[in-house]
Amino acid sequence: MALDDVKLEISKSAEQAAAAILAEADTEAGKIMAQADAEISAMKEKEDKRLAESVERLKRQEISSAELESKKIVLAKKKEILNKAFAETLASLEAAPETEKTAMYKKMVASAKDVIAEPKVYVPEASTATAKDLGVSEVVKSDRISSGIMLENADGTLMVDMQYKTILQAVWDREMKALSDILFG
Repeated sequence: MALDDVKLEISKSAEQAAAAILAEADTEAGKIMAQADAEISAMKEKEDKRLAESVERLKRQEISSAELESKKIVLAKKKEILNKAFAETLASLEAAPETEKTAMYKKMVASAKDVIAEPKVYVPEASTATAKDLGVSEVVKSDRISSGIMLENADGTLMVDMQYKTILQAVWDREMKALSDILFG
């Protein structure tokens, strides 16, 4: 019977050792699983944060892109309005009655007398202005001029461009900021 007791004792001891090893393995497996879960959770949290940042960045980029596109459209429309205003102003000047044009030409000649004392004046082909009307030595009709006048000194070395388009463009360029403020606030 002593042999049976020894067998039983060894068997019991082996079972206890196996149970202890299994318990230790379960504990170790639990620790490994907990550590893996923690790492997975940290990785997931990090990826979620990165994803949220990426989404936010893309959203900001889309908003910025939309705002930029909107500004481009508004600027293009403003430019179109300004170009239309320029064209309509020029057309209005060009469509003035001939008597008004002659009066304007006379004022232009007077304002340029400091630069050219006795100018030869080039006028549009359709103009009825005469040298006497303008108080100049000579009036030459030119198909190069659509409206306004060109003044030239006697020896042809100096010309003053007083065509409506040239004057309007100079005023336009100089007053663009004020004009934009008036039109668009």
